[in-house]
Amino acid sequence: MIRITKQTDYAILLLTYVAAQDPGLVHTSRSLAEWSRLSIPMVSKILKPLSRAGIMVSTRGVKGGYTLARPADRITVGEIIRAIEGPIGMTPCISDPGSCEQETFCPVKVNWERISHAVRDAVDDVLLSEMFGPTEKSGPDLLAIQIPQAGLQR
Repeated sequence: MIRITKQTDYAILLLTYVAAQDPGLVHTSRSLAEWSRLSIPMVSKILKPLSRAGIMVSTRGVKGGYTLARPADRITVGEIIRAIEGPIGMTPCISDPGSCEQETFCPVKVNWERISHAVRDAVDDVLLSEMFGPTEKSGPDLLAIQIPQAGLQR
């Protein structure tokens, strides 16, 4: 089974929530942990690489926290996956060239490359802004879920 990690799944969940809120809100690790019911260390572990990748902006200080670095319609799911997991590739030879001793004469590498490109293209075509809002088969509308006031800054 091909899967993203829980950490990446949680990153998309957190970012989707932040994107669905007022852009002027600064979200703390604590407030996001309370909303998501994740531990503060897990939320912090997720927010750091998102900041390093330029997806979120981190502000220090009493009124500090996290905001999106740009609008949700300019952030792709592929960017989020790469920020947390690294390069997207179906096999090690695609995501980490030179890591497989069979790579130079592998008869299936070309097709794994095609498949990996298709997956990358697919996740790069989905915008963060498309990830929130109700659909018939989705869970609750994130716009309707309010974060606890403690830990929020304007």
